[in-house]
Amino acid sequence: MDLPIPDSNPATAAGAAPIILAVPKGRILAELGPVLARAGIQPAADYTDEDSRRLRFETSDPSLDVVRVRPFDVATFVAHGAAQIGICGADVLMEFDYPEIYAPLDLGIGRCRISVAEPAATAGQDDPSRWSRIAVASKYPNVAGRHYAARGIQAEIVHLNGAMELAPSLGLARVIVDLVQTGSTLKANGLVETEVIAHVTSRLIVNRTALKTMPERIGAWIARFRAALA
Repeated sequence: MDLPIPDSNPATAAGAAPIILAVPKGRILAELGPVLARAGIQPAADYTDEDSRRLRFETSDPSLDVVRVRPFDVATFVAHGAAQIGICGADVLMEFDYPEIYAPLDLGIGRCRISVAEPAATAGQDDPSRWSRIAVASKYPNVAGRHYAARGIQAEIVHLNGAMELAPSLGLARVIVDLVQTGSTLKANGLVETEVIAHVTSRLIVNRTALKTMPERIGAWIARFRAALA
């Protein structure tokens, strides 16, 4: 259930440090642009430049700075209070399940899914309900482990951070659990999507301690993002 959001201006008091918004590098940045604009946030011009060595950017609002980090790191920055708010995929929240994070808004961007995929040549030739063990390559070891444990299957997780699609053909794993958007990478590597574990969108996330200690400032930013979605 959403916490009550105070209707106040998020401008900081004189001398107060700006709120830090952590955003993910990569494809989400382009989709996030219009949402930020509707929320009245215009980051510095090189904010979307992936070649820029800068990681922290001022915005048009002096009460807010943006930091650009890897998608999996957004949740870590917010959970530990280095950033008070962030934009994070639901896949990351499913994997880490940080109790320090409150996710009040689904931004409806970055739509994709966490799926199981296996070689097209062998897909459908065996009954998964008869499996007792399976080797799975994934950068989501907790999501994959829970998925198979719920089916009574012991999953041996091969934790990879990339190139998952190579794992079945090179004998590392029978299947992979990965993020899928169009499925073109799977097809190019001879894999097919056989099961969708969860549909994913990006969420506005908040550090719970920051919300308790700065309710007006954090609450006002949540309200601005909510208005941007409306």
